[in-house]
Amino acid sequence: MNTQPTLTKDGEETGTTGASHSSDGLKAGLKNRHLSMIAIGGVIGAGLFVGSGSGIAAAGPAILLSYALVGAMVVFVMRMLGEMAAARPSSGSFSAYADRALGRWAGFSIGWLYWFFWVVVLAVEATAGAKILESWIPAVPQWGWALIVMVVLTATNLGSVASYGEFEFWFAGIKVVAIGAFVVIGMLAVFGVLPGSDNPGAGFAHLTDSGGFFPMGAGAILTGVLMVVFSFMGSEIVTLAAGESEDPQKAVTKATNSVIWRIGVFYLGSIFVVLTLLPWNDKSIVEKGSYVAALDSIGIAHAGQIMNVIVLTAVLSCLNSGLYTASRMAFSLGRRGDAPKAFAKVNKRGVPTAAILGSVVFGFVAVFFNYKWPDTVFAFLLNSSGAVALFVWLVICVTQLRMRGIILRETPEKLIVRMWLFPYLTWATIGMIVFVLGYMLYDGGSAREQVVLSLLVAALVIVIALVKERFSKSSAEPSELSERV
Repeated sequence: MNTQPTLTKDGEETGTTGASHSSDGLKAGLKNRHLSMIAIGGVIGAGLFVGSGSGIAAAGPAILLSYALVGAMVVFVMRMLGEMAAARPSSGSFSAYADRALGRWAGFSIGWLYWFFWVVVLAVEATAGAKILESWIPAVPQWGWALIVMVVLTATNLGSVASYGEFEFWFAGIKVVAIGAFVVIGMLAVFGVLPGSDNPGAGFAHLTDSGGFFPMGAGAILTGVLMVVFSFMGSEIVTLAAGESEDPQKAVTKATNSVIWRIGVFYLGSIFVVLTLLPWNDKSIVEKGSYVAALDSIGIAHAGQIMNVIVLTAVLSCLNSGLYTASRMAFSLGRRGDAPKAFAKVNKRGVPTAAILGSVVFGFVAVFFNYKWPDTVFAFLLNSSGAVALFVWLVICVTQLRMRGIILRETPEKLIVRMWLFPYLTWATIGMIVFVLGYMLYDGGSAREQVVLSLLVAALVIVIALVKERFSKSSAEPSELSERV
């Protein structure tokens, strides 16, 4: 039997019967250990493993500052989002908050853009995973592996939210253990105390011995920012998942408070190890990948295959979370009347079946485009979703400026997580994000194309939202309008 919760006059989600369900009708099947691991592993994507080499080659050791700048921006954004999510846990997270604070058009627009981003990510990650699997078992074609991976993870998400949580717990756990081990082993090698290491232990000399700390100039820091910013996307997933946990406020608070050390250890720590084990301009960093090159330098046997297993785990984790995130955003949009009503229905297990299937169908179509027209249709999809991460962070900042007053006015006792130095640090973060977007336009090349195409798609979605809102108001009864006001 399907259950469909109702909405308040402000478009917020209300509870349903049954203690086993969260405030918006989804089953509270995520345990605290699931949320903890989702929070820890949420900021670790395959991009950190395979894309960091390009950033190092572009900025040299100064890439550490690029990671630090983006990391600080993510910490601030997560603090703002944590403030709102702890006070009002919702499957729609920032989209639902934007709906309330900025207007229906804002919630509609950023919700659909975020959904679009993740269904494109499904195609990217499915293809990346298929390439690795095909290299191991070439008898199955690449498209076959992509199909298998998508089907398996779709079945997992359709099973129950606990199934998603369990899979993500182990996927994220492998990533966390792998990076933790890499940092520990790498630092032992850096100081020359790792038994049997082939690396002479250069210490910190490699940070400056090949052209200094800024070999490509200080401006390369900004170039590095553009190359690493998107590897941080996904840190906000825990605030969507919190709505299906046993204790949403505790989960969000814990995740928000831990984001600083997570970024410090996993991003800055691992890149620091690479840069101290090898000169930044070592060709193997780009050719093999930064992690494989670092492991090779200290004599770890079969480093490439070990890293392939870890990257595959990261890919599957990203696919799993991407499908979960897209479906929950579609579910929330459906509940607010901004998506087909079927998306808002959950089955007896508390799973939004239609929202999951709708998201995965688009993901399958995107995979097909990736194989059929990779340089045209899929390239457009990829570029037109490229800057959505920054749009989402910008909307979170602007929404928090308004939501602080709403929370203080209506439920001040729930303001248990507070943004630091409000509103000054919020405005400073807005300035940082706008600056990055502006620099992407100025930098040219693929960065400019991503911003322009993403802005065009965003403008189209906003126009649709405004037209829909205008049509809804014109067709509404006067009494209904007075209730919404």
